[in-house]
Amino acid sequence: MKNVMASAGLLALGAIGVQSAHAQLVAGAEKPWSVSATLRGFYDDNYNTASSGSVDRRSSFGFEIRPSVAVNMPLDQTTISASYIFSMRYFDDRPKNKADYSHDFELLIAHNFSERYSVDASDSFVIAQEPSLIDPVNSLPIRSDGNNVRNDGAINLHATLTPLLGILVGYDNTLYDYEQAGPASYSAELDRMEHLIIFDTRWQIFKETTAVLGYRFNQVSHLSTDSLSVDPVNNYISPNARNNRSHSVYVGLDHSFQRNLSGSIRVGAQYVDYYNDSFAGTSLNPYVDLSMNYSYMDGGNVTLGFHMGHNQTDQTGVAVEGGLLSLANLTQDQDSEVVYATVSQKITPKLTGTLTGQFQNSEYQKGIFDGEADQFYLLGLNFIYQFTPYLSAEVGYDYDNLQSNIPFRGYDRNRVYVGITGTY
Repeated sequence: MKNVMASAGLLALGAIGVQSAHAQLVAGAEKPWSVSATLRGFYDDNYNTASSGSVDRRSSFGFEIRPSVAVNMPLDQTTISASYIFSMRYFDDRPKNKADYSHDFELLIAHNFSERYSVDASDSFVIAQEPSLIDPVNSLPIRSDGNNVRNDGAINLHATLTPLLGILVGYDNTLYDYEQAGPASYSAELDRMEHLIIFDTRWQIFKETTAVLGYRFNQVSHLSTDSLSVDPVNNYISPNARNNRSHSVYVGLDHSFQRNLSGSIRVGAQYVDYYNDSFAGTSLNPYVDLSMNYSYMDGGNVTLGFHMGHNQTDQTGVAVEGGLLSLANLTQDQDSEVVYATVSQKITPKLTGTLTGQFQNSEYQKGIFDGEADQFYLLGLNFIYQFTPYLSAEVGYDYDNLQSNIPFRGYDRNRVYVGITGTY
């Protein structure tokens, strides 16, 4: 689930980075490395992601400095790609700690043992404050101060056993570590390690069609020793109470309708066991993953997708009963449905526009918030003008809107920016 939702969750802020990275690759196509630097001015009308009417809702002008380096080394049977992006965003309105600093390291190694066997390994290490960078599945859709860490490492083995049968065996490990600590902190609610094991069998029905029968196992283990309750002395509630393991079984198809149109579907069931919470027990949910890619013209591309699964949440929902916090009211996680779309169009030989959008409906599971929901809307519009292979300019707009049944949680946010990028 998280791989799909990760690609969707980065729509608002990530679209600009993707376009800049593309320009860097174009400029550096004749050499295995490239360096670039972006200077961007912006206006953010709610940089604290605070609810309407809150005293914490503040707006600010600012600027961002964003240097990066990328390496791409294609060898005989191995490809190695790596990149690092540093960002410093300065907010003029902040009375102190005016700057945010983020780091993004990406690594991909792919190796072909033969025509039938291959392996790929990747790692993504991020230190940031923006929710879409730290947790793209929106477990925490609110900005968090400090050096918050996400590390996602994966390895996948691909094997073609016969001309008709192939398998994919994969393992993904994700670590989340928030700086805010103490009772009822982000660390207590969200510090965790997630283990994902994938086993897919792939059956070549026709030249254009592959059938899939697959299984996924996911283990979520919370790591903090801080209490989920605000009064750990009188009523300590361990974050381990929110540990869970899930089993997903699904069938699917990958099909190329035309040379420029392809689609994928996965449909099945997901069984979730909250084994440390006797009040929560288990749940059975649909598992759905749909995607489509359409290159409708030269320089024009559309990506659409839908995903249904479950994800963690910062909302615990622990409430007071008779003066004591009750474990029976603990909210475990959310069941989410995500719809996302990206349209990229080359308007002129030098001008490219990208429109991205996402809608996520997340219903709380178990506890006092059981059945309540969040609706999260993301919209991004970006234009890049390539003056030369080494110099480009950009302008864009991002809009976030979180609507929630939880009081004082929802917010809206508008950001506009203009920038210039130099690449060598």
